[in-house]
Amino acid sequence: MSGPLKKGSKKGAGQKPLSREALATDPIGIFTDWLEDARARSDMEYPNAACLSTLSPEGWPDGRIVLLKGVDGEGFVFYTNYRSAKGKALGEHPRAAMTFYWHDLDRQVRIRGEVERVSAQESDDYFRIRPRGSQIGAWASLQSEPVRSRDDLESRAAEIEERYSGEDIPRPPHWGGYRLRPTEIEFWQGAPNRLHDRLLYRRGAHGSWEAQRLDP
Repeated sequence: MSGPLKKGSKKGAGQKPLSREALATDPIGIFTDWLEDARARSDMEYPNAACLSTLSPEGWPDGRIVLLKGVDGEGFVFYTNYRSAKGKALGEHPRAAMTFYWHDLDRQVRIRGEVERVSAQESDDYFRIRPRGSQIGAWASLQSEPVRSRDDLESRAAEIEERYSGEDIPRPPHWGGYRLRPTEIEFWQGAPNRLHDRLLYRRGAHGSWEAQRLDP
């Protein structure tokens, strides 16, 4: 990330105001453009990082950072351990929100929708291209569970590495992807005097998107 900004300064303040006419009618396309813009123009190491917000089985809100690994007309895809805290939360309440914030561009996107697992084939395909160390970690980590020591975790990783020495590592059955199918997408762009731009897209009953401007 870049250094701190001077008080009152905004890196994205020189951008053109948002308007429904200037933006495509498909918010997924707008998001893709913004993500590519963040990759090209920001100093962020992970412009695809988002806060994933869920409800625990007990009903408590919870958030954590995940990495977006795919986006298309069907939704937004990320991967995790199905037995993790977020996996259990999504099993009980299959709805979530994702929040992206690109500080350098003074832009934010908020997404809400239903969540489902991607197909086993999609998970296999993605797992196959992960770094080998990450593949080992997916087997070794009992994500979100208590662990006695760092040594125990590293010992499990060493056992997995030895088990699959010289061969491909298969995807663990407890690890895979989720797709958030959006019902709402809000685009926020900073502007001078805190008169920010906010455009909210809601998916209608027949799958079409309707947009409206919100007060900042």
